[in-house]
Amino acid sequence: MKRREFIKKAGAGAVAAGAVIAGAPAVHAQKTIEITMVTTWPRDFPGLGTGAQRFAKRLSDMTNGRMKVNYFAAGERVKAFDSFDEVASGNAQIYHAADYYWKGKHPAWAYITGVPFGLTYTELNAWMRFGGGQELWDELGAEFGIKGLMCGNTGSQMGGWFRKEINSPEDLKGLKMRIPGLGGDVMAKLGASPVSLPGGQIYENLIAGSIDATEWVGPWNDGFMKFYEAAKYYYFPGMHEPGSMLSIGMNKKWWDGLSKSDQLTIDAAASMENDVMMAEFNAKNGESLNKLVTEQGVKLREFNDDVYDAFGEAAAEVFAETRKHSKLAAKMDNSFVNARKEVGSWMKISDQAYLNQRNRVLGL
Repeated sequence: MKRREFIKKAGAGAVAAGAVIAGAPAVHAQKTIEITMVTTWPRDFPGLGTGAQRFAKRLSDMTNGRMKVNYFAAGERVKAFDSFDEVASGNAQIYHAADYYWKGKHPAWAYITGVPFGLTYTELNAWMRFGGGQELWDELGAEFGIKGLMCGNTGSQMGGWFRKEINSPEDLKGLKMRIPGLGGDVMAKLGASPVSLPGGQIYENLIAGSIDATEWVGPWNDGFMKFYEAAKYYYFPGMHEPGSMLSIGMNKKWWDGLSKSDQLTIDAAASMENDVMMAEFNAKNGESLNKLVTEQGVKLREFNDDVYDAFGEAAAEVFAETRKHSKLAAKMDNSFVNARKEVGSWMKISDQAYLNQRNRVLGL
């Protein structure tokens, strides 16, 4: 065979082989992953609900639909506070919630969302990613068959809505207040009666007088909830949740069965929402607060030092009791306290010092 004829036939053979390979289905094509996701938020609820929905859509979009997320808002599949058990049991794969809702299962869950005199958004991120927070979260979650990841933050929260002015610690006595987590325990130390309610039930209880006060999130969310129709005094700053983190909790057995690539994809989608949600709250809270004051007649008040000192004393008692619960609770608290000291000391001479001077110079 002449050299030219050999090259011609060989080339034709290669093209044919390529056509067969191109036309054949991929041997290692990845299967669609069906995901049932439940949440503690009403559908389309600004920030919290829409953030959870945004994460679900992003996860589907990032995988071109290979991860198919079937999203259920609170009450559509299970009640809001049943989300944890739904995922731990394997009936669903992912929940989106504030993990301090599970404080009754173990007090260490409170630290994942936010605790009195705790960490701001930036401090919390530092603790989780580089201060041992995620590792402790994994240890806690493993006891319940849950793998958790950061997936949103509402930032520093307001102190709450009250029907009357709070001028001293005595004014808190006897109040029935919707406030979950360790913040609720602090209020109980001061004579209030803390109540834990999902977001969708707060307004009706406040209007009906079943509760006297409530905390929720901040001006953007709170204005949407129309709490001002029942309580006009809006207090700041909230001692209970200085940087409230939202989480996705996944069935650990399901998570462990995913490929490393799929795990990283979920982590990336959750991390993006952790950033986007915080940006959205910061962008919308200021304008919303102005409308509450100028259009709804809300009376903005700051907790005085006497009240805040009382919060601090009560919080110290709550933390002491929490540490006694178990070795893991003590480990979580010790790690949190160390992060508050180390990261907080830096924030004091970086962000905090700059903001103080910027606002002084500009009269903000």
